[in-house]
Amino acid sequence: MSKWWSGLGKKAARWLSPLAVLPLTACATAQPAAQVAEATEAKPALWKVADEDTTIYLFGTIHLLPKELEWRTPAIDKAVAQSEALVLETSLGTNLAHTGRKMMEMGISPGLPPLLERVPEEKRPALQKLIESASIPTRTLDRMETWAAAMSLFASSFRGMGFKAEAGVEQGLAADFRAAGKPISGLETVEQQFGFFDSLSEDSQRAFLVGSIDDPEAARRQLEAMIAAWAAGDTDAIARTFDSETALSPELRQVLMVNRNKAWAEWLDKRLDEPGTVLVAVGAGHLAGQDSVQAMLKGRGIKIERVQ
Repeated sequence: MSKWWSGLGKKAARWLSPLAVLPLTACATAQPAAQVAEATEAKPALWKVADEDTTIYLFGTIHLLPKELEWRTPAIDKAVAQSEALVLETSLGTNLAHTGRKMMEMGISPGLPPLLERVPEEKRPALQKLIESASIPTRTLDRMETWAAAMSLFASSFRGMGFKAEAGVEQGLAADFRAAGKPISGLETVEQQFGFFDSLSEDSQRAFLVGSIDDPEAARRQLEAMIAAWAAGDTDAIARTFDSETALSPELRQVLMVNRNKAWAEWLDKRLDEPGTVLVAVGAGHLAGQDSVQAMLKGRGIKIERVQ
């Protein structure tokens, strides 16, 4: 594997998951971005599912956060302390090279048209500008499938904006559980997560790419709006945000949100058959709206309680 691909693997492991890299489209109904700049503390939503011998805390996360935003609360600390294990969307661990290899294996194909030709003509200047700022060779991007190129460029666009994966919720939770010697696992593998994108039609992949080349300042404002809604625990605003994002393509919504939420609800249902306490932390968009994990749990007759 080339040094460039190895580096991309490390960046992918820190930055990328299906929810983290969804295109940031306009979201006029979300809370003002200025609220993030003003806030230093958050109170994000937290739920609990329980029976006689099992407790599952369900926590919606944001993958990229400003480092000064304090999101821990007594309720979250209690859930962390009581939980015997942490379950994330995917457990990347320290095997960053594996992530890079899988992205290379799944994200490169021969005979593809140049990346610039895969977007409408009026979008090409913006894409060219993003390519130049990303420091990824054009010849490399041209060999990448559209979803993989979009992922790489989207991650690059947030560097230097002050939003860090290292400050994200998953990193903080994982550090706590590792320090306590508690196991960390994933609902999905890296291969599955890349596979969701790899299975998309070319039309949906190109819609994803187009959504990744918006003006960087507009993207910053949109991410800030998402974080503001999350920090306030406003699930209605979160739902509107993510409904707007995935409205680019019905296929994107079905593959990246609805199908995965169904699978996770099934996993949670089965996990109730095992005793113990676990903390399940997934992207906040999956825990809001009519197709949320909670809605699917209720459809299975499972009661869920919001504890924060």
